Amino acid sequence: MATRDKKPARSNRLPDRDELLAYIRENQGESVRRDIARAFGVRGAKRAELRAMLRELEDAGLIERSEGRKWRPSDRLPPVAVLEVYDLDSDGDPLLRPTSWDADQPPPAIELRAGPRNMAAPGIGDRILCRLQPRSDNGYTATPMRRVGAQAQTIIGVYRQAGDGGRLTSTERRARHEMFVASDDTGDAQDGELVVAELLSGRRNGLARAKITERIGDASEPAAISLIAIHRAGIPIEFPQSVIDAADAATPPSLGKRADLRDVALVTIDGADARDFDDAVFAEPDNDAENQGGWHLIVAIADVACFVRPDSVLDREAYRRGNSVYFPDRVVPMLPAALSNGLCSLVPDEDRACFAVDLWINADGSLLRHRFRRALMKSAARLTYEQVEATRKDGDAPVPAAIIDNLYRAFDSLSRERERRGTLELDLPERKVVLDEAGVVRAIAPVERLDSHRLIEEFMITANVRRRPRDDPPAPTGDVPRSRRTGPGKNPGAARGPSRIRRKITEGENIPRHRLQCAAR
Repeated sequence: MATRDKKPARSNRLPDRDELLAYIRENQGESVRRDIARAFGVRGAKRAELRAMLRELEDAGLIERSEGRKWRPSDRLPPVAVLEVYDLDSDGDPLLRPTSWDADQPPPAIELRAGPRNMAAPGIGDRILCRLQPRSDNGYTATPMRRVGAQAQTIIGVYRQAGDGGRLTSTERRARHEMFVASDDTGDAQDGELVVAELLSGRRNGLARAKITERIGDASEPAAISLIAIHRAGIPIEFPQSVIDAADAATPPSLGKRADLRDVALVTIDGADARDFDDAVFAEPDNDAENQGGWHLIVAIADVACFVRPDSVLDREAYRRGNSVYFPDRVVPMLPAALSNGLCSLVPDEDRACFAVDLWINADGSLLRHRFRRALMKSAARLTYEQVEATRKDGDAPVPAAIIDNLYRAFDSLSRERERRGTLELDLPERKVVLDEAGVVRAIAPVERLDSHRLIEEFMITANVRRRPRDDPPAPTGDVPRSRRTGPGKNPGAARGPSRIRRKITEGENIPRHRLQCAAR
């Protein structure tokens, strides 16, 4: 029997759609229309409106009739529904679920057919209006009709419990009005929690209605500021399981055809609070008798392409994120931790795949020649800017002093070349948020600009300005993607003219206008 009191209520008001569904779910298989009308105090002409509401829910596939003219929740999906892509399988095919689906319940198997020609392949988070056809295996075949332009409007706010459900106050200063959250829509949120909510249609007690879709954390915690910024900007925090699985399946590379730099004293130099180490440097005097006072430099970066293959689930997820995002108390990485903090981080004493450039400069810092190659390296040390600077001043080195001394002497040569070019120096002030152990902001302090900062910048600039498509080394195993590829049927030499034009522009030569127009074509 129904669990609600069947005595007629005096209000004689129609329940809204969500209230009606909640009642039928609570009284599964036992809801007769007469009992529903009594529970909500619906009388007279409004009973016909209630009957129409029940038919609408039946047509939408949300409820169905059982024996004895009783209503019960329906397990089937409606013939037309809005589906969202919540993940990708191991083959890169989209996994779908209805937008109203309970995230804690496993969704039905839905196979997506090809859409119209002008419809691009859907990605994670996309919503599609589909026509659904049940299958014999209790799954569905979905035929795309059109994309649904925008997702339901969401807000971030602080939830407060109340007797009839709860209230939600937005974190936006321009929208501090309260919203009503029904007891069935709280998502088990606790009083004072920071939550993400979806705005619903209609009003309750004069308040806009909202449904909590995600619990973020305690609004009083210091980390709440970063969490609000992350959710407000729509920065994805969680990785789809398929992406995590692909990262976990990656294995350390073998030497193969890579150059072996594991005996070279490459070191990483980063801030004290750096969470990943993606570049390393080395310098030694050039042993070429014709280059007295010259230097041989090596700049190496993590070879991410060794693990992130074109159009793989990792590649698509990295493209969706664009970059890692840094906050005072956390980092939201572009790749899962198995790669960003593991195989793609140049941690000390571990074999790591890298992309390296050898640079030979003379005593005045002019570049004589260079060579790019894929290699296997082993970082000799993880150093901070402050450590390197202190070593130069007092000689207390965490590594052999010659390693750091050579870096600074090579930097001095590069600095002379920089001065000769008349490069603009922009030492702009920088601030750093200082947190205590509890994550509370204690100060916003200026960052001291050190020569060790300039050293790394100069090494990186020297490596990058010489980076050209023709410098790509061959893939060592035949399957590592190149940085530049030529499409089928295209002439590999066709780009040489524009490349010469770009080189001349870089070197400061004047190019006739007609040559630029030809290059553009």
